[in-house]
Amino acid sequence: MYLTTEPSESTKSKRPFSLGRSGSVLAKVVAVSAAVVLLIALLLFVSREPPAAEMPVGDLPGWKQTGAQDFTIPAPLGRVGEVYGSDMRGYHDLEDTSSEGLYTPDAVLSVKDGKLDYHLHTQGGTPRVASVVPFGYAGQTYGRYSVRFRSDTLPGYKIAFLLWPTSDDWLEGEIDWPEGELNGKMYGVSAIKDSTLKGPARFDPSTRYYSRTDATDWHVATTEWTPGKVKWFWDGELVGETTMPEGVPTTSMRMTLQAETKDGADSSSPEPETSGHLEVDWVVQYAYAP
Repeated sequence: MYLTTEPSESTKSKRPFSLGRSGSVLAKVVAVSAAVVLLIALLLFVSREPPAAEMPVGDLPGWKQTGAQDFTIPAPLGRVGEVYGSDMRGYHDLEDTSSEGLYTPDAVLSVKDGKLDYHLHTQGGTPRVASVVPFGYAGQTYGRYSVRFRSDTLPGYKIAFLLWPTSDDWLEGEIDWPEGELNGKMYGVSAIKDSTLKGPARFDPSTRYYSRTDATDWHVATTEWTPGKVKWFWDGELVGETTMPEGVPTTSMRMTLQAETKDGADSSSPEPETSGHLEVDWVVQYAYAP
């Protein structure tokens, strides 16, 4: 059927307006177009989802895997050290960085449903925190480190998943990622080695660059430490990197998954009723193998 610009009077009076077969084709085209748009939207949504939950196993180009832990063996509160070794229990009976929290792993750590669980809370008037060393104190020089984790919103608490000198000498530097309070986004920073010999501690980069999202959903944070450069990734997306090659640490460091009270915490923060969970699904470590 053809729709003329000026239909005749007889056509007007004898037959109502209809698209007929052309209308059917048009309807199909519209339906297909809508389906394509929906598929594209779905693909874009999926592309924003965190990486697959499975722990990566095996070497990567330029990296040799030296450690992997996905917490498959349950461990009740107070028994993580028995099941996973004393290094996983980590620091104990020590004040945290702000001096408001106390590292008490037996009151904080457990493993259930394939996750390492930090129950951050106040007990006896003191915030209870934990800091574990998943691959031991020996450390390595240069490497790639990834951890899949999430956290409840816990104002007054923070994390600093970091690389700390095996020698315990802070002059050798420190690499932190992800770091931040557990009610906001994460940032990465590297303490410039030997900087305190020349004045106050200095950090690289001097400007903080933050993750695209907070940590309330599951995310994978990755640190790549190579000669003269540190890079930080959030779900595979580059968040930040160092800018001063001469300031990048050059000596052996160990990975530490530290949960503590926030910087500048005092007797009123975190509030005593603040309580919740930081969960680690898996953590992996690689040696630099160019």
